Amino acid sequence: MTFFHKPPRIAPPPEGRTGILLVNLGTPDDTGYFSVRRYLSEFLSDRRVIESPPLIWQPILQGIILTKRPFASGANYARIWHKEENASPLRVYTRRQAEGLAERLKAEGIPVEWGMRYGRPSVAKALESLMDQGCDRIISIPLYPQYSATTTATANDQLFRALMRLRRQPAVLTVPSFPDHPAFIRALETSVRETLAGLNFTPQQVVASFHGLPKVCIDKGDTYRDECERTIAALRSALGFDAERMPLTFQSRFGPLEWVQPYTAPYVTALPKQGVTKIAVIMPGFMVDCLETLDEIGNELREEFMEAGGEDFALVPCLNDSKGAIDLLEQLSRSAMAGFQRS
Repeated sequence: MTFFHKPPRIAPPPEGRTGILLVNLGTPDDTGYFSVRRYLSEFLSDRRVIESPPLIWQPILQGIILTKRPFASGANYARIWHKEENASPLRVYTRRQAEGLAERLKAEGIPVEWGMRYGRPSVAKALESLMDQGCDRIISIPLYPQYSATTTATANDQLFRALMRLRRQPAVLTVPSFPDHPAFIRALETSVRETLAGLNFTPQQVVASFHGLPKVCIDKGDTYRDECERTIAALRSALGFDAERMPLTFQSRFGPLEWVQPYTAPYVTALPKQGVTKIAVIMPGFMVDCLETLDEIGNELREEFMEAGGEDFALVPCLNDSKGAIDLLEQLSRSAMAGFQRS
């Protein structure tokens, strides 16, 4: 006689909840050579960032670039390093944004974690932490206002890689870019007005500088430049500025390829000869201050402008952990949650 044993009943999983994941670019753990080298190796090995075939690119990267560049980059990081917290400003402010958003959502029991596309804390660890807190629905917010495959897409890629290793995956919703979201533009407007009000001079121009992108990426269909133009058009409208008062430029180009133009540094250093000697610079493509804002613009571009005959130079800070930044993240989170409810 054959006996069939009824398998034990598996209890259904308990009612889960939604968690919020903030994803930013990343940063070295410290300013030392090996820490910076590890970070740059991971960053510059991303096929979304450098599309050259690895057989061609990797010998160049692992050779001359990662032999020399970590020294220079480490020195640059040291100039803007947050001494009190012993961390880069990008890490400090991303964490503070997550903490500010968590405080807004605390009463509803919605946890918030943050992770980096490159370096630590990793996206996988942040995802694991949310799942350990009972989250079976994850809302991921890449902290890039304008979409690019080199930023938003690779942040999503990293989240999906982490999901591929899970036996039981949570449901995931990724928040799209927000180049002219009303809360984003309102926060930028507030930042500009407060900064200008605190200056002892009146800028003749407020130059908007976005991170650059190789032109070939745009030619292949990347919407980044269009979204930068949407941001600046909305911000000009909010401030009552025209294109002459708030020009659009692009920074951080490197290598032999043509990048989207106009380039920030040549544009700014040519201004004194045109009679424009007092300027402020805002970087609406960055949610938090980082190496590209504080050092490349705040230090290097300032020096170049002054040497070219400039008289006054001011930096409009990124949104960082301001009320406007947390308002924006809360609105993005709540809009996503509204479309992510259980049926």
